[in-house]
Amino acid sequence: MPVELVVPSVGESITEVEIGDWLKNPGEPVNQDDPVVVIETEKVTVELPAPASGTITEALKRKGEK
Repeated sequence: MPVELVVPSVGESITEVEIGDWLKNPGEPVNQDDPVVVIETEKVTVELPAPASGTITEALKRKGEK
């Protein structure tokens, strides 16, 4: 069953995040809590961890997209 990555709340004044770098590519296995993608705001850069173990199936956003 697919599991989506969810962008956590990074602050009240921040309304947009941008995809920085994908640390895992489609087809790669991940373990729960492995860093998968870097998201960037004007104030902070955060690595999002995998919510569950499995295989990356697709990236819906590319680097630089909001």
